[in-house]
Amino acid sequence: MYDVLVIGGAGVDTTAYVPELPLPYADTYAVPPVVDRIGNTGSGVALGCAALGLRTRFADLIGDDPQGRLIREHLAARGVDFAWAPSAAGTRRSILLVGPDGRRTSLFDPRGVPGERLPRELYLRPARHVHVSITDFSRHVYADFPDVPTSTDLHDWDGVSDYHKDFAYRSDLVFLSATALADPPATMRHIRRHGRAHTVVCTDGARGCLVLSGDGEVTAFPAVPLPAPIADSNGAGDAFVSGFLYGLLRGEPVATCARLGAIAGAHACVSEGTHEDPITEAALLARAATA
Repeated sequence: MYDVLVIGGAGVDTTAYVPELPLPYADTYAVPPVVDRIGNTGSGVALGCAALGLRTRFADLIGDDPQGRLIREHLAARGVDFAWAPSAAGTRRSILLVGPDGRRTSLFDPRGVPGERLPRELYLRPARHVHVSITDFSRHVYADFPDVPTSTDLHDWDGVSDYHKDFAYRSDLVFLSATALADPPATMRHIRRHGRAHTVVCTDGARGCLVLSGDGEVTAFPAVPLPAPIADSNGAGDAFVSGFLYGLLRGEPVATCARLGAIAGAHACVSEGTHEDPITEAALLARAATA
């Protein structure tokens, strides 16, 4: 029995640290060393959950290529049970431009293959919770988990795009970002009204998060102070999800889950890379005791 099964969303990030964002046009910029690291949302949630002591399995389609090998080696070194099948399009890639304040612009290459499916033997395992990344093939796994709680992260959904609606309406717990939303509470209520979600969480960076749960009220929860100077905000949202799920699987109330998510997200902001140094269970609980 796994605590968390993560479906889809592994990739490789190529990160360039730039002098400012947006980056004005110039023919050439000299930058610090450009680095390839494991990235994308499923990797972040799986690594974050594993670092918190949750038994984690991760299933995905990736390329049989150097980037795929980087992913496999990184996950194996950190104790994540990773099951994969080859994707004809190769491994997902992102180019991340990171400014001095830690903000980023991501150029995402999803490498999707129309009609591609994740083999059922990779993910049909007993699990307490299933987290479904918004890779296109992942939308087809919901029917295989009728009695298992599910979650998803819609990221910067605008509340309108049809692509996200399967995930928004078929998950029990929905995360999303306020970045592209004109009225976050209205979108959160829309998700509850049209889908099965019992809880909707909208993250908003340094402003904290909003939570819509069983009582029907949208409640604001603050962010927590960063434990060190900001280095790189990549992966903060995935870290938040991991911390929230950790609390959820321990039976904690929503307010505690939101605080654990905020602590994990803050930790991600003070280390370079997207998922290089997820917070450990000991560190999370120690900071929660003093936050």
